This record gives sequence, structure tokens and C-alpha cells, in this order.
Amino acid sequence: MSEDNWKYICSAKKAAQFASIPSDWIIDVPFGSETNVLGVPAACGILSQRQLEITETTDIAYLLERLHSMEWSSVEVTTAFYKRAVIAQQLPSGFLQSPNTTFSGETNCLTEIFVDRALKRAKELDDILIKTGKPVGPLHGLPVSLKDQFTMKGLETVMGYVSWVGKTADSDSVLVELLYECGAVPFVRTNVPQTLMWGETYNHVFGRTTNPYNRKLTPGGSSGGEGALLAMKGSPLGVGTDIGGSLRIPSAFCGLYTLRPSYERLPYCGAVNALEGQESISSVLGPMANSMSGVKVFTKAIIDAKPWTKDPLVLRKEWSESEYSLQNHGRGKGLCFAIMWDNGVVRPHPPLQRAMEMTKAALESAGHKADGGHDYRVQCELSGEPLITTMIPEDETHPTGLSEPFVKTLVGEASHLSAYDVIGPAFLMRTYANVVKALATAEREARFAQVSP
Repeated sequence: MSEDNWKYICSAKKAAQFASIPSDWIIDVPFGSETNVLGVPAACGILSQRQLEITETTDIAYLLERLHSMEWSSVEVTTAFYKRAVIAQQLPSGFLQSPNTTFSGETNCLTEIFVDRALKRAKELDDILIKTGKPVGPLHGLPVSLKDQFTMKGLETVMGYVSWVGKTADSDSVLVELLYECGAVPFVRTNVPQTLMWGETYNHVFGRTTNPYNRKLTPGGSSGGEGALLAMKGSPLGVGTDIGGSLRIPSAFCGLYTLRPSYERLPYCGAVNALEGQESISSVLGPMANSMSGVKVFTKAIIDAKPWTKDPLVLRKEWSESEYSLQNHGRGKGLCFAIMWDNGVVRPHPPLQRAMEMTKAALESAGHKADGGHDYRVQCELSGEPLITTMIPEDETHPTGLSEPFVKTLVGEASHLSAYDVIGPAFLMRTYANVVKALATAEREARFAQVSP
């Protein structure tokens, strides 16, 4: 495929995405060059006061109460969040004046926009609740955004690759099936980086996603579209995935709550992925939300739906409220958290160091213990002996073949690593080269020791 061809495919896909936005949801008010665009939804005039009230509701349990009591209809809630999601997609200046115009500062968080389909689903749920008086499930009427990995029948799942444009799914992924069973309304899908293996979010098809707190910065990745959308409160609850930080990075960058669950706890079956066949470190899916209640509500709802009946890899373990409340661990009071400030290989940047210190202070103010090596120091202080922090002999009586800890020899010279360096091919190649070098050095040292008098 020539460069002109793949660029044309990208342009056509963006044009189709633009055409899927209702014309009266297009923002035409310029907001200049502000870096923080969190206030735009309230200022742009697209949302009514009631819709602002709905979308500013971050407590998912409270939102579900309103939906189940019919105080708010699913159509009303889905419409409000859909409008806000589309506003988030269009920011900032220019506001998608045409499908062929790309602004480097767009929040640009969405991939698939299917308004009619989502509102039809919401209307069906409202009708069932009115007729029966019972919600369909624990997530009845709740709009849920999905990372562009979770296939939905009849929709494209591009996942950042130009070659995937035009490929529609024949069936729903297991997660989507369970969300339907739980009464949810999947309503948008969100942007990812090409290959997924990045801590930022950019691909040739949909472009770069930026952080609404500061559009000059990244929302993280690879669930960066979810992070930016949720930061704009364009979704009450989102679902991302994680193998090396893809839930945790955007949640940290965008001020969200998330859970990176254990392997095979939640159903991944049917979702598309990069590096198919790489199973030594499994990717997992997890919720992202503006409240802790969103994390719990989602996780409990999916586990209560017995996902192992649809995905055989999922652990057959039901939800336990006693375990969640740490009943056998003092109900979460007086916990002890270990902190590693610096592993001696990769040193945290000053802002991250400050964040760790803030976390430690917050834990301690809540009555917990937060320290690193407390037990070791206490035992050493009883006798006054110093704590041993290295196994390198102070006086080397014989050559070791290695002049520093083997891990440092493997990693090489100390440097700050990007997410790509950590889990990408460059890191693997460098590690392999360092291993070969270290082994060769050790072998030379051993031979030299044998021939020396």
C-alpha cells in the first residue's frame, strides 16, 4: 500500500467519524489557546443545566439509584454523557470545523461514535423498567465507554492500525455480552496508540489524544482515550486494559480511579489485542472512573455475572464482600504498606518522588503504616549494628568477575527509561546484548584466574 493510499484511508475514516456526530452537537464557539479545557463543557452551551448535573455526578452508585428509580431515564443520561463525550472529542479551537482539519491540540479521545444505536438500547431499557418495574441488571441504563479493543457486532475495531479500517466484528466480545446482560449501554469507543505498547496515545487513523488538564501533555496510554474522556466527564464509567501500566498510567495522569486486576479475573475473550500468542505476561481489563464506587460497581457486576461461563480462562471465584471489606485484616484499619523509594537502577523523577511522599503522608494520616525496611531497621537498632544494603565485599579478597551487582550489568548504564524501553524490543535487545557481554566478561575473568600464578 502506498503512502497516499493509507493516508486516504485515514482521512476517509476521520470524515466518517465526523459525519456520525449530530450537527447540533458541533461546537462553534472558539476558546482560544487555553491548555486546561475542563471547563469547556459547562461554557460551550451544548449541555442543559440538567445535563450538566447528570454528567457532573461522579458517584456511580448514586447515578444508578437515579436510573433504577426512574428519576433519570437511560435515554436522558446516555444523551447527556454522549453530548459531553462529543464535546471532549472536538476540543479545542477549530472544533472540528471540517473532517479534513486536524488540530494538534484536540483532546481527540474517541474512535467509534454510534449515537442512534446507543440511544435505541437506552430506550429499550427504559421501556422494560416502565413495564416491569424491575431493572435489567445492576448496571441498568448506565452508559459505559470502551477502549478500542472490545469488539461490538457490526462495528469496526481499528485498534490504531490503518489495515484494520473497514473490518467489522461478527460478534460481541464477552465483556460486551456481559455488559448487555447487566443492563449497561455501551455508547462510545476510545482511542489507543498504534501497537498498544506505548505510554501515550497516538495513531495515524485517529491522531493524537491529549490531556484535558493540559493539552500540551499526554493523557498516558495505552488506555489514553479512556483517560482523557473520563477526565472530561464524558463518560461515567470506562473500561481499559493493562499489561505494563495501560490502566494505571492514564488513570494517574488524568486523576482517575482504576483497578488492574489479577490475571484471568475478568473476561478478555473476544477482545482484540497486540502481540497475539504472547502469553507469558497476560493483558488484563479493568474499570476506570472518577469515583471508587465506579470501580467496585463494575467489578462486582461482571463477577456476579459468572464470566467463567463464557470465558473458560476466567477464574471461577465469586465476589466476596467480606474479602472486599478486608474482614480478616482488621477491616482495612492499621494496614502496613511497603515503599520502595529507589531500586538503585531506575530513580524516580522529582515529581514522582513528591507524589510518593504525598501518598506516604496520606496513608499515615489515615492511621496506616507506610515505610520501607522498617522491620529490618528495628531489629538492627536493637544491637546497634548497621543495616547491610549491599552484598559487595568491602575488601575483595579474590576477583569476582563482576565489579557490580549482576542486575546493573544486565541493565547497563543507569538512565531514565520510557515505557517503550521497558517493554519494547529495544529493551529486550539491549538486555540480551548485556547478558552476552556479562557472560563473556565472566568467562574471560575465569580463564585469566586459571592461568595466573
